Amino acid sequence: MAKTLVAFAFLGFAMAAFSCLPGPVTSTAFAEVVAAKETCVTASCHPGMGKARFVHGPVAVGECTGCHKPVGKHKFEPILDAGKQCEECHEGLRTMKVVHKPVQEAKCTKCHDPHQSGYKFQLRAEGSELCFLCHRKAIAGGKYLHGPLGTGSCNSCHAAHQSGFPKLLSAAGNDVCFSCHTDKAESFKNSKFMHSPVREACVNCHSPHSSDFRFTLTAAGSQDLCYTCHQGKAKEIPADTVPHLALATDRKCLACHDPHVSDNPRQLLKQPMELCMSCHNREYNGATGKIANMKPILANNSDLHGPIKEKDCSGCHNPHGSNNFRILRESFPQLFYAPYAPDNYKLCFMCHQKTIAAEEYTTTLTGFRNGEQNLHFVHVNKSVKGRTCRACHDAHATNNPKHVRDSVPFAKWNLPVGFKKSTNGGTCLPGCHQLFGYDRIAPVVNKPVAK
Repeated sequence: MAKTLVAFAFLGFAMAAFSCLPGPVTSTAFAEVVAAKETCVTASCHPGMGKARFVHGPVAVGECTGCHKPVGKHKFEPILDAGKQCEECHEGLRTMKVVHKPVQEAKCTKCHDPHQSGYKFQLRAEGSELCFLCHRKAIAGGKYLHGPLGTGSCNSCHAAHQSGFPKLLSAAGNDVCFSCHTDKAESFKNSKFMHSPVREACVNCHSPHSSDFRFTLTAAGSQDLCYTCHQGKAKEIPADTVPHLALATDRKCLACHDPHVSDNPRQLLKQPMELCMSCHNREYNGATGKIANMKPILANNSDLHGPIKEKDCSGCHNPHGSNNFRILRESFPQLFYAPYAPDNYKLCFMCHQKTIAAEEYTTTLTGFRNGEQNLHFVHVNKSVKGRTCRACHDAHATNNPKHVRDSVPFAKWNLPVGFKKSTNGGTCLPGCHQLFGYDRIAPVVNKPVAK
């Protein structure tokens, strides 16, 4: 109780002495006070005291004995517990879950000068330089600095004394980031899909202090950073012999994916097919020939292949890269002719029955038959010049049933197919043989053709 009365008496004296002085205590004000009373500051003792820009209250009013207890002339009790001494006037700062180590150890003077300083609150240094008296300055050594650290404002994110959150943060997890990045907070709240690392913590990808990479990312953000989690892709993509050229652009993964949030599955920038068409609406020169402009093909043809109808280009193409022609997911012959082997058609057999070209006679495997004669077998199952699926069918879209082409590129010539459908069969008049017909109910007798 006596100690409390002493503290209040000192506080009253200090307030009375400076009630007419606006702003921080100045050296001029200090001089006026010490001139009016006997203090420890003389020309020969402590002559520099009170001359800094910011002066501790007891020093400012010349009340040295507020902190230093005299035991004789020019003799004072040693201050063995500086923190306890500070708490005689200042409210205790160890009431929250996380307390700054100097505060926890009651070492206030590690950050504050007990007499005077050139910095506000009698701090021993300004901004981040104060923090670097203890913390490693290397955290600010990257090429790119986080804004608060770049301006020396560590307290934009961290509390100086205590906090309810880990690492003395001013809020929980991502909420610290959102206190400045309000645009992200709004988009994160309103988007359907959020990237898992974002949901967990922004610092999974961004350094909160500094980095050698843009946006203070922990690695190059267009791909290397993605590989730290997507390790399967890190092995797969460089090993692909047929790369998707979207990954060869400067944006790499970001050419298709948003690293934060999206309204589309897999963090895609647009709906899957719309995203593909944002590039494949023009013709390209590929390593193995022209890559068609898909826009007019899809616009001018009504019979769409199943995956196209489902707007799922990735049903057949691997958007990251492949070891197959045209970044196809499985093997498929690139040429018009190919010897028959089931493994050559793994792509088609992902959906279609593997036996469609393996059995010479059938009544169930296919509608392309003359009576029971399987005409897929006739065309495809040859040891030398087997016609590949693409000899008759277009894998994207046509105006003919069963995705039958009007024509097919054959070297420099567009080979006509000449297909006409009937109720139980149809006829073909292609550039490769005479008019042939087929009928599932009443088999057509066609003239034999030399093999």
